[in-house]
Amino acid sequence: MKAWRITSFGIDNLSLDELPTPQPGPGQVLVAVHAVSLNYRDLSMVKGTYNPKLKMPRIPCSDGAGVVESIGEGVTTVKPGDKVAGIFMQNWLDGAPAPSKQKGALGGDIDGMLTEYVLLSEAGVVPVPAHLSHEEAATLPCAGVTAWNAVVNAGGVRAGQTILIQGTGGVSIFALQFGKALGARVLGTSGSDEKLERAKALGLDASTNYRKAPDWDKWAAEASEGGVDLVVEVGGSGTLGKSLQAVKTGGTVAQIGVLTGVEQPLGIGPILHKQIRLQGIYVGSREHFLEMNKAITQLSIKPVVDKVFPFADARKAFRTMEEASHFGKIVIRVGSDH
Repeated sequence: MKAWRITSFGIDNLSLDELPTPQPGPGQVLVAVHAVSLNYRDLSMVKGTYNPKLKMPRIPCSDGAGVVESIGEGVTTVKPGDKVAGIFMQNWLDGAPAPSKQKGALGGDIDGMLTEYVLLSEAGVVPVPAHLSHEEAATLPCAGVTAWNAVVNAGGVRAGQTILIQGTGGVSIFALQFGKALGARVLGTSGSDEKLERAKALGLDASTNYRKAPDWDKWAAEASEGGVDLVVEVGGSGTLGKSLQAVKTGGTVAQIGVLTGVEQPLGIGPILHKQIRLQGIYVGSREHFLEMNKAITQLSIKPVVDKVFPFADARKAFRTMEEASHFGKIVIRVGSDH
């Protein structure tokens, strides 16, 4: 089988290698991968900024979907031919997060999905909604589950509440879709008027271009008559301060991303005086994934796939992620011969 591997850091150093196709042992599932989607974490992993001590060689990418090729002894929950996706953290099946559960993340702790075949545990895969293509299903494990966890579990969003999303990447667009499905009002920021127009077509209620209006926190507070109920915070150190100003008293900031960095002096005044709940979100569990899939099926939600690259052009896909020109998700289609 062919697999892309990180052998040294840098997009240009990604290596397309020929490896033995693994065979499933007891409790294991061999998946023929049909599509892989990219997250900012995957780019950071390839460039060496996420984990400079990454053990190499390492197959990157946490998110992929495909078809069960074969199963090992004792496997009962899936069968050959089933459409499945891998879960982000192979050890976080349910319940509250714990250090032991957060080990085994695909494309980091262990080999990921940018390969023609992947061997996972039976519990490490979930069935995907039947109405989704492989490319759409591949977007779910990280961006989809993260947004679901932020909006539904951390935010507890209900009809009539207001959400603020930042940008138009994978997590933000999923948060927009889930928020609208729950009957919430969704506000959004972006540095691109064109992307904001595309988001409006998906239901975005109001927007502002942060390049033209840098005081987007004041805009959000005014547009929501005193502050939003939930901020889906993907920026990190460069945006967290403004997110704390944009959220209402008693509201929630779901801290997800680090696009602008991880370190900054943090004024705790707003957190204290506004009694803000600041909740870190690190994807979610298998249980969260299954809950989300039920909702996606019932509501016929279709993930937004912006660009699809062939397997041979994986480096180009990573460069597109680096340019941040995409809207929604970037997907790599893995061979059509499975």
